[in-house]
Amino acid sequence: MAIQSSRKAPRTIAVDQHRQHDGAVRPRAMPGPARPRATTHAKQLPARVVAAVMLGGAALLLLGCGETATLPLAAGIGPDPRLPPPRHTLIPTVDIAPAVGWSDGARPDPAPGLAVAAFATGLAHPRNVYVLPNGDVLVAETNAPPKPDDSPGLRGFIMRRIMGVAGAGVPSANRITLLRDTNRAGVADIKTTFLEGLHSPFGIALIGDQLFVADTDAIRRYPYLAGQTRIAAPGEQLTALPAGRINHHWTKNLVASPDGRFLYVSIGSNSNVGENGLAVEEDRAQIWEVDARTGQHRAYATGLRNPNGLSFSPGAPPGLWTAVNERDELGSDLVPDYMTSVRDGGFYGWPFSYYGQHVDARAQPPRPALVARAIAPDYALGAHTASLGLAITPNSGLPMPFVAGAFVGQHGSWNRRPPSGYRVIFVPFTDGKPSGQPVDVLTGFLDAQGQARGRPVGVALDGRGGLLVADDVGNTMWRVSGAPP
Repeated sequence: MAIQSSRKAPRTIAVDQHRQHDGAVRPRAMPGPARPRATTHAKQLPARVVAAVMLGGAALLLLGCGETATLPLAAGIGPDPRLPPPRHTLIPTVDIAPAVGWSDGARPDPAPGLAVAAFATGLAHPRNVYVLPNGDVLVAETNAPPKPDDSPGLRGFIMRRIMGVAGAGVPSANRITLLRDTNRAGVADIKTTFLEGLHSPFGIALIGDQLFVADTDAIRRYPYLAGQTRIAAPGEQLTALPAGRINHHWTKNLVASPDGRFLYVSIGSNSNVGENGLAVEEDRAQIWEVDARTGQHRAYATGLRNPNGLSFSPGAPPGLWTAVNERDELGSDLVPDYMTSVRDGGFYGWPFSYYGQHVDARAQPPRPALVARAIAPDYALGAHTASLGLAITPNSGLPMPFVAGAFVGQHGSWNRRPPSGYRVIFVPFTDGKPSGQPVDVLTGFLDAQGQARGRPVGVALDGRGGLLVADDVGNTMWRVSGAPP
């Protein structure tokens, strides 16, 4: 969800000053040319009042209603989260923040012992990041494609306006950009278009001399030579992916198996909880295993509402993990997003149950036989945190305690009060499994008025002692490193 580059005057309007203390943000991007910051008087207006004026009376109804979390965010984090009874409301909880971007010189707050700097600025809604063996960095500058049948009617209109306030309304650049740090200074000094003319690209993976890109509707394969700064070859389709006119969860991520034989691709659902009918969910809410040579594929795991981050944990053999965004509209305390090891043939509940065998009565007709074999995830990441990026490593190159474990980019909530996410966290791993509580890596994505200066998405280790973080509201690639002594 992007607005303007941090190098430019941010487009802003004072909205939603609702405070948060567990890592949350309030984004807002308005169409049209860059606008100066709102006056001090405007910033003193209650956020929901200003947002309602911008969005209209129907939005006022949404912004003024809903419930509030009764549990601390930490209760929904870890291997055994608390799962209170669902809370059904006539109007879903909506608690958004305006996207304003970073003022000159501003940056996220790193944890003690860490430092952060802008690796690249002026990007166009950077969502995902991939590091090539030679250290070149590929960034997917992308956003949702047209989805004419996704959430039609008044509700859909209001939600699109709300997501626009959150910074998600910009058109997709449909390209992959290459960033190169030639002198290893921690800042990219070369920035060039690597691939263009794509269709809402997201996932990137290299196997040998072949580069694979997951557009929203297909995996494409391109020839690659180490060190090249642009691919002009048209490439070829390896396999089609579910898309269509709804395409509710449009991102398709990729990771290659350690032996290079397979690609694993994450495919989100076509709805929140099956409200569009189960027929449109065919081949969705699952992870595919794709033969990297032939394109033949099979469902590797199912019942995953919106799997996004993909990574292999170290071990013998390495294990596939995913970060999953769970369902909405069961209250601010439900359902925790999570990361989990992915079992071949495993079913993880969606839409009929959540977090194992907790039945969701909204999914009809019920499927008790499926629910009976639903697998509970390994590790909860907090309700509505929008945990998207995932990078698991045995040795990050960062100082303790950030050495061996999982880095998670939490994009942030729109439907929890108070908000959650809007930070990058680290979860320690031992023997290929989570072994402790999360530790903040980057925070401060909200300003003092509760507006979103940035929203972290994809994360990747650069192999040079740094963690790269794509920030799609700040239009920046951040690099986290050890603080100088």
